[in-house]
Amino acid sequence: MGIVWHGSYVKYLEDGREAFGKKYGISYMDVFKKHGFMIPLVKLDIDYKNQLFYEDEIIIKTILNDTPAAKICFDYEIRRKSDNELILTASTIQIFMNKNRELELNMPDFFQEWKKKYLK
Repeated sequence: MGIVWHGSYVKYLEDGREAFGKKYGISYMDVFKKHGFMIPLVKLDIDYKNQLFYEDEIIIKTILNDTPAAKICFDYEIRRKSDNELILTASTIQIFMNKNRELELNMPDFFQEWKKKYLK
């Protein structure tokens, strides 16, 4: 068959978020260790456009969407590297929870400051 299983794409999106965090200085571990927040994923939408085959190399585009709410919203595109074919589009929403697993209703100060730098 040789086709990538549909569930694998969720991991690719996570890889995109982690690469984004490393590139822009806001990794998951820093958010937790330095600031004391967990940021669980609460919504995931995927629109499959095409299929990948094993050994295909991919390009993951991860875009942060600005929102005044206490959440992190990303949009994604995954493309096959060899021909730039669009494989899927997706979006995710993450929320902030403190160490007591309580929902944060206001955007944490550290994230507001980070957004001022990143979203210039």
